[in-house]
Amino acid sequence: MTRIRIQHFDAFHGLPVHTPAPSFAALPAADAVAWRLECDYDEQTDFAVLWEQFLDTVDTARVRALVIGPWWREEYTPFEQVRDLLVADADRFPALRGLFLADVVGEECEVSWLRMCDITPVLEALPLLEEFTVRGCGQEGLVLRPIRHTALKTLRFESGGLPGGLVRAVAASELPALERLDLWFGSSWYGGDATLADLGPVLSGGTFPRLRHLGLQNSEIQDEIAAAVASAPVVAQLETLALSMGTLSDTGAEALLNGQPLNHLSTLDLRHHYLTGPVLERIRAACAPAVVEAGEAEEDYADEDDDEEPERYVAVSE
Repeated sequence: MTRIRIQHFDAFHGLPVHTPAPSFAALPAADAVAWRLECDYDEQTDFAVLWEQFLDTVDTARVRALVIGPWWREEYTPFEQVRDLLVADADRFPALRGLFLADVVGEECEVSWLRMCDITPVLEALPLLEEFTVRGCGQEGLVLRPIRHTALKTLRFESGGLPGGLVRAVAASELPALERLDLWFGSSWYGGDATLADLGPVLSGGTFPRLRHLGLQNSEIQDEIAAAVASAPVVAQLETLALSMGTLSDTGAEALLNGQPLNHLSTLDLRHHYLTGPVLERIRAACAPAVVEAGEAEEDYADEDDDEEPERYVAVSE
């Protein structure tokens, strides 16, 4: 069983990520990097204090991308504090086009414990935002309400348990510029309760007319998702499709093989799968000239003393 360890981003929104020193000395140009703000445990600085330092030191009117790392010191504090600061000072960031909330890795906090909140006010306060990534878990308060946002091109939710309510809110939102959508569904154990019905408007193809990449990933129902994708109208408009990180087996692959052609894609991402070799080769042949990214198959997990069916796992849950 392979677990994917979430890593810090080295680049975001086309810019190298820069974490300023506590002294905010030797700073790059404000528009040359994606600024990563994180509380330094050794410095014992609250995020509110760090935020004020950032506003006072950097020309925020030129900041193009912002990454929020760990926002707590000794005790985990609610994300509402960060959200409210972003919303209150949104007018200080007229050039902001990329925002990543919760660039946090397992050594800092497991994704299943990464408590978020209603992040809708952030999108409402930043109507020119083009790229929005959120990492967090459904059972810990991650919420989105349906929204109209005319500038957003990339929307990505990385989760070990994505709530169905959030998926329904995405599907009900008006995002006419959206080109890339990634959803990590995660495990039901950690609040991932989204269903195929929740995805219906997205799969219909009429919701996001400019969508060119769709990632429906990290799911315990990856076979069911594959079967739905096999006949989904949205696929015809896509250039890349990701069904990776989940429990995809030969059952889901057969549905893809019996469905609509996928050879118009440039890439089909199936990495972290449970496919047998012959079926994977059939997928590659059927999708040519599209590139099928797969890697080696995962092994079913079974206790030697257990008579139950072997278990399969998503790549990111805890």
